Amino acid sequence: MVRSNIIFDFGGVLLDWDPRYLYRDYFKDDAKMEKFLGEICTGEWNSQMDAGKPFAEAVKELSAQHPEWQKEIEMYHTGWTKMLKGQLDDGVGLMQKLKGEGKFTLYGLTNWSAETFPHAFNNYRFLDDFEGIVVSGEEKMKKPEKRIFHIILERYHLDPDTCIFIDDNQANVDMANHVGIHGILWQHNPDEVYAKIYELQKLPVAHEE
Repeated sequence: MVRSNIIFDFGGVLLDWDPRYLYRDYFKDDAKMEKFLGEICTGEWNSQMDAGKPFAEAVKELSAQHPEWQKEIEMYHTGWTKMLKGQLDDGVGLMQKLKGEGKFTLYGLTNWSAETFPHAFNNYRFLDDFEGIVVSGEEKMKKPEKRIFHIILERYHLDPDTCIFIDDNQANVDMANHVGIHGILWQHNPDEVYAKIYELQKLPVAHEE
C-alpha cells in the first residue's frame, strides 16, 4: 500500500522553539538559566500546557510553590513569543519538496498549547499547506499517548498503513509504529528522510490496536 500521507511534528522539525531564546538575555548567566529551566520551569511543567492546562493556572500554581521566582515564571507566559525563533529550513524544505511533488498529503500532529499555537499558525504561512492539524492542547492529550494518534487517523479518515510520521522524539516515533503508522526519527537529515519515505511506499507493517 502506498504511504501517501505524511504526518509532521512541528517543534524541532519545522519550528525552532526553545525557552532559552527568552531567558538567555534575561539571566545573562547560562548556568543560572539552566538551573531555572531544569528545576523550576521544566520540560515536564511545560508539558502540562501541551496537554491542555491553561497557562494562567499553571503559572499561579508554580508561583505559589516558588514565590521567589514569580516574575520569571510569569515571563514563561507573557514572553512566550520570544521563545519561537522561526522556521527550521531543513524540515520546512523537506515538507515543501514533498508538497510540490503532488504525490503526498501533509498533516500535522504537534504537542503545543492551545493558547499559543494560534501565534505560530498565524505567523508561519507554510502551515497552511497542511490538510489537517491536530494540536495536543486542543485535544487535552499529548504525544506519545496512543489516543492522540488515533484521533488524527479517525478525524481525517486515514488508514495507518498509508501514513508516515516524522518526529524528533523517539518515544513519539515508537508509539506511531505501535499503532501502525511508520515512524521516522528526525535528526535534521532531510535527504535521508526523503529517501526513506520513498523506500516505504509499498511496504506494509504489522501493527497493534
